[in-house]
Amino acid sequence: MKNKKTFIWFVVALSFILIGSYAASLFNNSSGEVEVSRIYFDTPRGELSGLLYKPDGADQTPRPTLVTTHGYLNSAEMQDAQSIEMSKRGYVVLALDQYDHGHSTNTMEKPVPFFSFWPNAIYDAVQYMYDQKFVLKDENGNGIIAASGHSMGGFSTTNAVILDEKDFETTGIRKIYTDLTMGSDYQWIQALEMSSEDINNAYGPRTSGKIAAQYDEFFFDAAATAAGKSVVKKNYVGTEEGEGFLGNPDNPQAGKFYEVNDGKRIIYQPNETHPWNHFSKQSTENAVDFYDEAFADYSNIVTIGKDGQTWMYKEWFSFVALIGFFMLFGPVISLLSTLPFFNSIYSKVPSPLPEPKTTGAKLTSFVIVIIAGLFPALFFPALYSGNVDAMRLLRQFSMVVIAISAIVIIYSFVKNSERSVKSISIIMLGLGVIQYIYLRKQSDFLTTTEYFAAPTVNPIAYWAINVAIVTLMIVVCTHFVSKKPEGATIENYGLKVSVKTIIASLLTAVIAISIGYGVLYFVDAVFKTDFRLWTFAVKTFESQHVIATLKYAPLFFIYYFIVGLSVNMNTASAKYEGLKGYVIAALHFVGGLILYLVYHYGLLFITGTAGYPSESLSSIIMIALVPALLIASIFNRYFYRKTGNVYVGAFLNTLLITLITIANTTLYSIL
Repeated sequence: MKNKKTFIWFVVALSFILIGSYAASLFNNSSGEVEVSRIYFDTPRGELSGLLYKPDGADQTPRPTLVTTHGYLNSAEMQDAQSIEMSKRGYVVLALDQYDHGHSTNTMEKPVPFFSFWPNAIYDAVQYMYDQKFVLKDENGNGIIAASGHSMGGFSTTNAVILDEKDFETTGIRKIYTDLTMGSDYQWIQALEMSSEDINNAYGPRTSGKIAAQYDEFFFDAAATAAGKSVVKKNYVGTEEGEGFLGNPDNPQAGKFYEVNDGKRIIYQPNETHPWNHFSKQSTENAVDFYDEAFADYSNIVTIGKDGQTWMYKEWFSFVALIGFFMLFGPVISLLSTLPFFNSIYSKVPSPLPEPKTTGAKLTSFVIVIIAGLFPALFFPALYSGNVDAMRLLRQFSMVVIAISAIVIIYSFVKNSERSVKSISIIMLGLGVIQYIYLRKQSDFLTTTEYFAAPTVNPIAYWAINVAIVTLMIVVCTHFVSKKPEGATIENYGLKVSVKTIIASLLTAVIAISIGYGVLYFVDAVFKTDFRLWTFAVKTFESQHVIATLKYAPLFFIYYFIVGLSVNMNTASAKYEGLKGYVIAALHFVGGLILYLVYHYGLLFITGTAGYPSESLSSIIMIALVPALLIASIFNRYFYRKTGNVYVGAFLNTLLITLITIANTTLYSIL
């Protein structure tokens, strides 16, 4: 009966995946009218990859084409809205993975790594697409190709136009017909020693546009950026740079085309944040309207003026598949555990501990939950971005821990105190020293190296390890001061098991993840979709992503193991059976992060200035962390209650969430 129920859940999870993926594919390929395929092509800098959307008839009748790409840390799928909307209107679309993102690699040396991704990515892709027979050229050989990108993809787009205009001076051919950027201004193009005037002149007679969100965390207000507080409301058309792009008209307005240098230019200003551009009907409407204007002369080949958007249905059905993917792990691990050796993942489920009896004990338990939830969020900006004042405060905290622990050790040995006092003080001294050294070496841990080659994963790992150290301090104090007097032992937290159980737990997690990703690769092959919602996605990967995951896994295991242990400790009583236990687990992992984001963005939209106006990238990273850690909290609690130990959940969270993270971010192929 138990296996039958498990099998039913397995079928339900697979149904979510297959039905969601099939429905998502219908919107992705416009009910079969667009062929979607993943392509790879060599360039002078390495290998680029992307999703090619080719409408029916394009091989016989070449089409206007769009080359579009994502921003830093993302992948081609983040351009779903443009890809779907324009391909169903008859355009050929290449949604590009930039170098060292997604499935693309850059094999060139990288003296300045950030400048290895974007300066040539779009233009290298334009060169490739220009040579394809299904891409339209005019009678003079000019390419009828639009270049578009978000954030870093916007820099790549602007630089592609500059490079194309330089080529035009010698070849007399423009391969880029029009261009549209989202979420990017000129600050990084200017780092290539280009002035605003040079950039504006490079657009030539093209129709060019910018989507400049008013609440963009990074761009469109040079003064705010220079002050290091860029997370404020913006009005790009009112800036010197925005006015210059529009040709310096009197009283420039957003959403209006201006004639400049025999071309047209426009700036759209939706009430959105930087990552919101990806998942926005407004930005997508702006993009469609822009292309309608830019390609108005080709209305006999592509559809112009068609209202209605369908891209969001692909996203919602991909979300259904995403839910099914995570649902799959419960029944898969349960079914695996019916096999010999794999049934060793089970240990004795600990008996619930008695409820705290005194007001002080109850208050202590409540305070611990609050601290455990708030600490990771309050110090995320410091540990991710290296805020000087906050890092100094953390180091002072570790020094206080070291000093108090040393005093207690001396006192306990002089007075021959009980063993628990000596144990807790020695452990706390060791943890305090480790934390202090760890904090002092922040720059070393954040540096991107050949071994740890994911630049945004490094600070997340650094944050995670520090959270683990502080959490372990809390766990040690709570155990000796509060839980042990109630009769708790390490068995109550799912810690003490046999070596066989640990090995079986690791192998079970590896096989379960392999099965889950096997289903994903089947979906990718058949439907050309992945599992996602907005910026959080489970997507296919290359071999280098697996290698990187194995390198980072030991670091993240420390985090998932210790935080999982803390959750088990604080939900060990009968009071937390059922839903309450999952709520407490979620609070441990993401409670503070959610409060941080509500405060940060709430103030931004209400007052025009964010709660932490200097925290742009770190806050966006935190948005993606919330769903990942929420899932981790559910897995941790579920498998602890099922197996009686912390290991299955810790191994599963480590390998799965790390692989998801690595596959969705920047990974240098060479430094």
